[in-house]
Amino acid sequence: MTESIAESCAPGVTAGYVLALRLVDVADSIDLAQAEALWHEHAARQPVGGAQRRQLSATPPKAVAFGVPPLSIPLDPVTLTIGEVRIEATMTARMYDFGAITLSMKVPAGGLTWPEFAGRMNAVDRAVGPEAGSAELWDLALTRVTRVLSAALVRPSTVQLDEDYLIGVVNSFNGQPSAEELMGRADLAALLSGERRQLSPTARADLLHHRFSYYEDDLVVLTWDRAFIYEPRGDSDVADVIEVANAQLMEMRYYDELLDAELPRMYAHVTAARSGLNLLRSRRYAGLARRLYGLVAEVTELTERVDNALQVTEDVYLARVYAAALDQFRVASVTAAVNRKLAIIRETYTALYEEAAGARAELLEIAIVVLIVVEVVMALIRY
Repeated sequence: MTESIAESCAPGVTAGYVLALRLVDVADSIDLAQAEALWHEHAARQPVGGAQRRQLSATPPKAVAFGVPPLSIPLDPVTLTIGEVRIEATMTARMYDFGAITLSMKVPAGGLTWPEFAGRMNAVDRAVGPEAGSAELWDLALTRVTRVLSAALVRPSTVQLDEDYLIGVVNSFNGQPSAEELMGRADLAALLSGERRQLSPTARADLLHHRFSYYEDDLVVLTWDRAFIYEPRGDSDVADVIEVANAQLMEMRYYDELLDAELPRMYAHVTAARSGLNLLRSRRYAGLARRLYGLVAEVTELTERVDNALQVTEDVYLARVYAAALDQFRVASVTAAVNRKLAIIRETYTALYEEAAGARAELLEIAIVVLIVVEVVMALIRY
């Protein structure tokens, strides 16, 4: 579909917005109860909104619920320059108990033609996306939040890991087209790719592969770094589910990189433990095995917390969207890599325990032989 055809066929966006997400790993975990208390105390002294624990807006908790509801905090609005227009965007921070913070920037995008809506989405990406070259807005917002809530961060991260995602949301079009009509009239592939040139049929099919509708007039299309949501009822559940999947990806990436760095250190420690005097090896083996066991237990507990971030039971539609997001973001492959590395460490500490037991048995045998020799020598001396 060429741009001229899109301009003439696509419906106008009467109400919508662009949602830019920056997800950051800030700690091993966050004490959300303490964080909520700290922010309420801060809000009592400053003209800011209060924090609240967040569930999905339109889905019953028995159908889909957060394992531990995240904590949402309103932040000061920011002003973006989009082309020659200055637009005020609202900002929110959302904290998850597994150590992630999502900063979201909501940019109004209503009263636009479809090409203008796509242009607004691309402009937001250029202004605050991963290739923008400046993270000042995000950094200032993150610093403000972490400064107030620093006491609630359990083992703060020393290296910052982040993810970005962009969502275009339309709540109403001119004429309220159905999802099927919208697919035929609006160039969703161009919107989701950010490309101005015509895409190949294969590229278009790949971009539009993960699409879902529950009613005739709603639509969700997922890609690796962007999503489009057409939701006339105005609820944000689909966007929340996509955010959780992104947070899970980021956290599993963090543990993957953590274990990548740990494996070479583990091999070096094992080599060092095997050097030196035999009499001291059992103690070194046991100490190293305890350290590795503690690491495995800690990472396993935290990754299980990430895995259980969202519990989907009865809502089949949101379950499909959530599963597609996890698949699109390749969360399963990163999780598998983490599990493989954990298995290597488990096998290593098991082997070290066995070697420590063997070394202790060898030391005990030597002690017995020495005692027997001493007994014999003492007997010869007496007689």
